[in-house]
Amino acid sequence: ACVCVSHDLNFGWRFSRPSARLSNEVMSVAAEMDGLFPRPTVPWFPNDIQDLDRFANQILSYGSELDSDHPGFTDPVYRTRRKEFADIAYSYRHGQVIPKVEYTAEEKATWSTVFNELKTLYPTHACREHNRVFPLLEQYCGYRQDNIPQLEDISHYLQSCTGFRLRPVAGLLSSRDFLAGLAFRVFHSTQYIRHQSKPMYTPEPDVCHELLGHVPLFADPTFAQFSQEIGLASLGAPDEYIERLATVYWFTVEFGLCKQGSEIKAYGAGLLSSFGELQYSLTDKPKIQPFDPAKTSLQKYPITEFQPVYFVAESFDDAKERVRKFADTIPRPFSVRYNAYTQSIEVLDNTQQLRNLADNISGEIGILCNALRKME
Repeated sequence: ACVCVSHDLNFGWRFSRPSARLSNEVMSVAAEMDGLFPRPTVPWFPNDIQDLDRFANQILSYGSELDSDHPGFTDPVYRTRRKEFADIAYSYRHGQVIPKVEYTAEEKATWSTVFNELKTLYPTHACREHNRVFPLLEQYCGYRQDNIPQLEDISHYLQSCTGFRLRPVAGLLSSRDFLAGLAFRVFHSTQYIRHQSKPMYTPEPDVCHELLGHVPLFADPTFAQFSQEIGLASLGAPDEYIERLATVYWFTVEFGLCKQGSEIKAYGAGLLSSFGELQYSLTDKPKIQPFDPAKTSLQKYPITEFQPVYFVAESFDDAKERVRKFADTIPRPFSVRYNAYTQSIEVLDNTQQLRNLADNISGEIGILCNALRKME
């Protein structure tokens, strides 16, 4: 699901502080800093993965209601169908099985048109990570021209690859809420499909955009970590930085290009789900610039036409490190990390949290050293 400009209320925050060990040197410095300054108020953000239930239904547009310029606005059958999809998303809670949808013959025909057209371009236009995963989705998740895959099946597969999972959503979330989901490796995905009158066009993210554009890359470990870094950077960030992070997301996860050997390939879902713009993005018509979050985050962009400028990443690893450095410039009185075991966010703002992190790092380094010795 695409993101858009957000606003948010401010709430106080507090978190549990588990005990652990830390070196005496770091302990001494951290102890001096801990409690030295008053805790500022920051925008609320989810602490546990269940907290996503608190905002998943706070959509900003679409859902079962359509704008007047939507291709399905005057189609009562389509509008009724959209309400069925919206009801599924509104009723969903974390941990539940995502209800399966029996897509109609007409909906499958729309999917087939999009699927067949895009699949002809992927070998020459998509990045190697997308092309590596796509056949696996056909093998394990029911990706076929005559079948629209189910979110539950895809979510299980993604979890086995990278820990990412899908969650149904009725429409567009605020930027803050959508990015917060990525911090937990949760992607809010639509289930409805575009109107059959314009199979190659959609004014909003639909199931074609989500499953053909986004899903393949979330099965790649490096890209999954890169996406999560953007989400983690958003937690507790001031509103102006949420807008900048949403712009970084737009020019990477949605419309990003990357270098692969001597060529440039597409990895953004907005490109990989648009037959026309995927071709256009790799011509000499748009302006191409290197990806630099500090500059990219300030770039204005249109949402109803092809992008006049694209940003090229050297690699997903390089892009991830650049996002991390950019996150360090965001003014917030703590750092955060995701604990995959508890599916929660750890706020690193006190000595006890630092002890816990130091123990984790020490344990991982021990495993690494042991493995290297055995390889020797």
